[in-house]
Amino acid sequence: MRPAHLLVVLEKEFKGAFAGNHTPVMLWGPPGVGKSEMVSQVAKDNDVQVIDIRLSQMEPSDLRGIPFRENGSVEWAVPAMLPNVERHGETGILFLDEITSAAPSVSAAAYQLILDRRLGQYDVPPGWAIFAAGNRQGDRGVTYTMPAPLANRFSHFEVDINLDDWVAWAYANDIDERVIAFLRFRPDLLFDFDPAHNPVAFPSPRSWEFAHRALEKFSERADLLTGALQACVGPAAGVELNAFISNLDQMPDLEAIVNGDDIDAPKEIDLQYAVASALVGHAIRAKKLADPAIVQGNILSYANKFPQREMGVMMVSDMHRAIGEDLFALPEFANWADKIADIMIFDHA
Repeated sequence: MRPAHLLVVLEKEFKGAFAGNHTPVMLWGPPGVGKSEMVSQVAKDNDVQVIDIRLSQMEPSDLRGIPFRENGSVEWAVPAMLPNVERHGETGILFLDEITSAAPSVSAAAYQLILDRRLGQYDVPPGWAIFAAGNRQGDRGVTYTMPAPLANRFSHFEVDINLDDWVAWAYANDIDERVIAFLRFRPDLLFDFDPAHNPVAFPSPRSWEFAHRALEKFSERADLLTGALQACVGPAAGVELNAFISNLDQMPDLEAIVNGDDIDAPKEIDLQYAVASALVGHAIRAKKLADPAIVQGNILSYANKFPQREMGVMMVSDMHRAIGEDLFALPEFANWADKIADIMIFDHA
């Protein structure tokens, strides 16, 4: 399932904890596809805490607690890491990350916690959702086969790779527009992991964020930039990204475009992707202006300049995901839509 849809699932399951119809969720996927990020996003959107428990780093007794004698009986000291209303709040997310890396004896200790929302005398507070994530056995991580009794305690979703969803996340998180443009140009490199070769650095949604950070730090050091990018996304992808960025000095004047000047679109396809991504960034930043409609309208007018109309559709679709329905109220949107009505299938996902 694509990340945008999984975020809706996680949001519904989080709200379901208080409503009494919550089902624990297990997210499956290769390393670096954003499983943990989605859980963090739901917590951020609802202003609640995430308690991240790595079962792979625990012994069975770490969950059960430490026994002590009380009035001739054995009691158990509840681990402080488990959700507690006084310490952590009435609502939140208990996240069992890397659960498939936990030894079977530890997984067995979590059975009651996950399904019955209790462990001995401890009860998970009613407003807390339980999510988990892990790699598949073919992903070359340290994984164990999930025991059937544990698997049957979750609803299971596999995380798909989706470029549109990653681009929407990238704009929302101020990822360098050159990285976004490059992946629009080379979409197959958003995720390129071959477990058979067991690479150290490889392209993934997570490692492209690392490449963004490398650009922030090493853009002024041409002698280090290529190596820094390769260290993040692998040798081949790092070289390609550096070459793509080096070619961007031929881009048209973006400020003139957003000001409404009559500027031709570049003929080179890589530059077109770069212009489109940069203009979406300008449209997003324009939301902070007193009258964002002027800038956004000029960008919509420019969408008809691209030699391939599909490039304009891509740019306007990204603007819509970032700006929302307000885009449809601009007169320039209606003018643009009339001209490409025969090819446009607008994505409201």
